[in-house]
Amino acid sequence: MRGNPMRLCRLAASGLLISLVLSACVPSVVPRSPAEIAAAQNAAELANQGQFDRAAQAYLALAVQTPSRADHYKLLAAEAYREENALDRAAPTVVDIQRDRLTDDEPVRLDLLRAEIALHQRDPATALRLTTQPNLNVPPNLRPRLLILRADALAGTGDLWGAARTRVEMDDVLQGADRAQNRDQALTLLTKLGVDPLKQRAAAMQQGDRMLPWVNEALGRLGVTVAQTQPNLEQAVGTLVPGSGASVREGYKMPAHVALLLPNSDGLVAAGAAIREGFFAAYFQSSNTHAPRATVRVYDSGGSAASAIKAYNQAVADGAQMVIGPLARSEVQGVLNQQSLPVPVLALNHLDSKKLPTGTASEFALMPEDEGAQAADHMVERGLHNAYVLISGDDFAKRAAVAFKAELEAKGGQIAGTAQLPSSGVNYGDAVNALNAGSAAGDAGIFISMRTEQARLLLPQLRVARINLPVFATSHIYSGSDNASADRDLEGVEFCAAPWLFDAQTGLPSYHDLASQLPAARGAAAQLFAFGMDAWNLVPYLDWLRNHPGSYLPGATGQLAVDTFGHVKRVLTWLKYQDGVARPINGTLEMDNAPGAPAPASSAPMPATQPNGG
Repeated sequence: MRGNPMRLCRLAASGLLISLVLSACVPSVVPRSPAEIAAAQNAAELANQGQFDRAAQAYLALAVQTPSRADHYKLLAAEAYREENALDRAAPTVVDIQRDRLTDDEPVRLDLLRAEIALHQRDPATALRLTTQPNLNVPPNLRPRLLILRADALAGTGDLWGAARTRVEMDDVLQGADRAQNRDQALTLLTKLGVDPLKQRAAAMQQGDRMLPWVNEALGRLGVTVAQTQPNLEQAVGTLVPGSGASVREGYKMPAHVALLLPNSDGLVAAGAAIREGFFAAYFQSSNTHAPRATVRVYDSGGSAASAIKAYNQAVADGAQMVIGPLARSEVQGVLNQQSLPVPVLALNHLDSKKLPTGTASEFALMPEDEGAQAADHMVERGLHNAYVLISGDDFAKRAAVAFKAELEAKGGQIAGTAQLPSSGVNYGDAVNALNAGSAAGDAGIFISMRTEQARLLLPQLRVARINLPVFATSHIYSGSDNASADRDLEGVEFCAAPWLFDAQTGLPSYHDLASQLPAARGAAAQLFAFGMDAWNLVPYLDWLRNHPGSYLPGATGQLAVDTFGHVKRVLTWLKYQDGVARPINGTLEMDNAPGAPAPASSAPMPATQPNGG
């Protein structure tokens, strides 16, 4: 159950080395002789050079020569053995150390060392006692080590939940590879509890419980589709900092150099181009501020894992301080599965594997699961707890339906019937008749996920069958432009979508203005264009969003928040077809995400591109 605790316990190694090096300066009632001072300095220097075995021998010699400080030197000797990965040699050294003769943080260091030795000797009960003592005053630099040892002791005694909770507790104090390893170990502990115990714990938790996202993540690893935890939108980023001047916005931190990794290969050219154009539309719009702005260099991610890794490494070598992309699922797998990421990444897709992003990586994607879950929430808010699901046969619709079902059932609702419409033909009589046979429930609605053309065929057939239940849809029902004549067949349907496409998000360039000028901003590509805009606008706020739950960015594709694991969550806008035109249900959203006041256009730096045009 211990996994590899030694690696994480090295977090405190620098503190121990400082202790070893500063041992010559420890105050004492008995004055130290010049010879003792010189010997202690020599031992500390050996430790500083990594010669821990020789340092330990020197400290043990000092313990014999200086009985009044013997316990102090024995502790330093044992800690030097620990640095040498020689706990078997440290064990007899700590046996006769008198704890009450130690000073400052030495008693705590002794307890932690004894706990680590106990774990090494397969005695987790002793380790647990040493790491859960009441009124144990642990300095901040030793707290991660204490929590690691406590977690290992809890796991060793069979308390998997306690061990996982302890590892979650230390998540905020770890960085980089240590944080990634700790997260994997926490989730491994939770998955060992099994599906039913985890479901029971999740059901008993309040929405804001810190363990709930971890439990849901563990359930996902076990193959369970769980309800999504919707972000709590409390405070928009970019609010003015009081007394700091109009150009200073809360959470705004812009790197000097940003790399954009997008594929320029067959099958991905159009998507990459739409995202790139949206990215730079937002980039140039941000020139209307006094806030600092990064230079941007674009790289061809190549469409494969190997080429994306090569592009990422080249961007790092070129001085990038943040990497946006890559886009294709295989590319993201390649980049995020590297052992280390020296530069933070905002990947424009999600990992397929169960592995979490590292501590320096975030994931942003237009996920059908987001739309399905929010459709279920929207229905429940309307008082509808029974749903009939009618979907097309494409992957987007199927994934949205799975998420819809999980969310509806988690909110106390149920699926009354499900049908997948044929991809060919125009008669959906079988699905309509099955729905008509059981549509008497008063609190029922219909959830659909399909393209505009198929929805235009389905809705009139529902009306002919006198099925008048409210209908809720995913964004695919919107073709990308208004067609009041054809879309009268969709009258009354409510659907979720990106707010910018309907000019329902203030603080962003007008959709209609950009769509009239740029082909990539209209039609089927418009949502990817908006996605690119959000990718740029997330750059200065990503750290803040990750570290401040409740904060969000008013984005083109929705209100954007970042969860515990670095996943960017979207809260979409709800619209309704009225007289053949899609209109926001709640009017224009409030927000202004501009980070500063207008600046001269000449102050805007031009984006750099690769010499090869990538």
